[in-house]
Amino acid sequence: MLEPWMKLTIDTTLLGLEAQSVIGLRLAQIALGQGTPAEAQLMITEKMLAFMDAATTVATGGSTEALVEGYRRRVQAKARRLRPA
Repeated sequence: MLEPWMKLTIDTTLLGLEAQSVIGLRLAQIALGQGTPAEAQLMITEKMLAFMDAATTVATGGSTEALVEGYRRRVQAKARRLRPA
C-alpha cells in the first residue's frame, strides 16, 4: 500500500534534482557567454509544451506517475543535450 507513494515520492524528488542540474547547466552556459538567444527561447517554449502535455494527461485521466515520468524523460534529455562533450 505504501509502495506506490514511496515510488512517487522518490521519482518526484529525483525530478527536482534533475531539474536543478539543468538549471545549473543553463546558468553556467549563460555565465560563460555560451548561451544563445535560441536556447533562451527554447526554455520558454519547452515550459509551455510541458504544461500543455501535463494538462492533456490530466484531462484524459492520466496518473500523477505518468506526469512525473514524462517530465523526468524531458529533463534528462535536456541534461544530456546541455552537458559539455
